Amino acid sequence: MPDYLGLLRERVAIFDGAMGTQLMALELSPDDFGGARYNGCYEALVLSRPDVVRSIHEAYLAAGADVVETDSFTGSRLKLEEFGLGERTLEINRRSAELAREACEKFSTPQNPRFAAGS
Repeated sequence: MPDYLGLLRERVAIFDGAMGTQLMALELSPDDFGGARYNGCYEALVLSRPDVVRSIHEAYLAAGADVVETDSFTGSRLKLEEFGLGERTLEINRRSAELAREACEKFSTPQNPRFAAGS
C-alpha cells in the first residue's frame, strides 16, 4: 500500500472539492434519498444512491485529486438522528469510507496512489 505521508514528503497532495455542493447541484428527489423522511440527508445517499456518491469521487480523481473526502461531513449520530438514522451511524460512515476507497482503488497506480480521508 502506498504511503500517504511519503507522498506529502515529496509534494503537496491535492484534495477534492465540496461533496455537498456537488450533491446539491444534482437536485436529487426524495426518492433518491430513500424517501421523503431522509430528503436532504446527503449521508443517506451512501445507502440509497451509492452510484451517485461514487461518481462524484471518481470525477474528482479523474480531474487529478490525490485525496477524496468521504460523504460523511454531517455523519454524526446527533445529526443523523434528525432524520431517524441515528442507529445507522456506524453503517453510514463505514459505507461512506468504502465508497471513497473503491473510487481510489479504481484510479490508483503505483506512480500515482490515491487516498480517502474521513470528513
